[in-house]
Amino acid sequence: MGMPCPRRRVQAIIIAMKGVIVAAGYGTRFLPVTKTVPKELLPLLTKPSIQYIIDEFASSGIEEVVVITSRRKKALDDYFDHEAELEALFSKEGRADKLAMVAPPAIRVSFVRQTEMLGTGHALLQAAPLLCGEPCVVAYPDDIHIGNPPMTRQLIDLYEKTGCSVLACLHEPGDVSRYGVIDPDSDGIHVKGFVEKPVPGEEPSHEISLGRYLYTPDFFHHLAEGWRRHGSGEYYHTFALDRLIATGRVAWKRVDGLRLDTGDPEGYLHAILEMAWREPAYRTVIERFMASR
Repeated sequence: MGMPCPRRRVQAIIIAMKGVIVAAGYGTRFLPVTKTVPKELLPLLTKPSIQYIIDEFASSGIEEVVVITSRRKKALDDYFDHEAELEALFSKEGRADKLAMVAPPAIRVSFVRQTEMLGTGHALLQAAPLLCGEPCVVAYPDDIHIGNPPMTRQLIDLYEKTGCSVLACLHEPGDVSRYGVIDPDSDGIHVKGFVEKPVPGEEPSHEISLGRYLYTPDFFHHLAEGWRRHGSGEYYHTFALDRLIATGRVAWKRVDGLRLDTGDPEGYLHAILEMAWREPAYRTVIERFMASR
């Protein structure tokens, strides 16, 4: 069910920006733990991956986030709720530091369920009524960004200059056949084509699309149109993206900073080690472990 959209005064093209986190998948590459624990709550040290996305959104000026979940993800709802027992305990003990750790985020978080696993395009349509016709940044918790300005802020900055949907990209000099690859326009700003998993040697560039997208409201109009035409099976966002590209309404941004891909156990382990290496106390643990080998 959508919420009624408040009236907003628009100045130029800078209007309210919402965040969307796609978190409805099964996480089968992490079984058996994801049998009961959502993959988005698997921690990088002490902070779950979804919290990194929330923090990135908040530091980029986003105040409202919609999380797309599924029946097996109730723990995500609980994570963003008040923890009454711990709050009472830490208040009694005067532990302001612990209270801050368990407090819900200042950013407003809403939830919508994808009741059938019908692909990411279908998942995004479930969030559309809560966006009130405003642009949004879509994130997948598999992609963690470390840098300043945050990846989301970099996309918003380009949107404010162009009014276009924006794809976050990374230059990959090697094999790009596992990725979605953009065909950049000669102006260095717009996208004139997008190829999913190109045949080696036939890729239009080495600019690969990351799991972060800024979508303007017209994207969701095309997404709904594609869904009406869709037959059976999973439905993805590529129909709507191709429609936007055809009208010159998509830009791309090679984002600065470090990107960590936690989508499989190998990448997840790498992300844990990266985070640990950045903390002196944990770095010594890694150093002792390596020395003992």
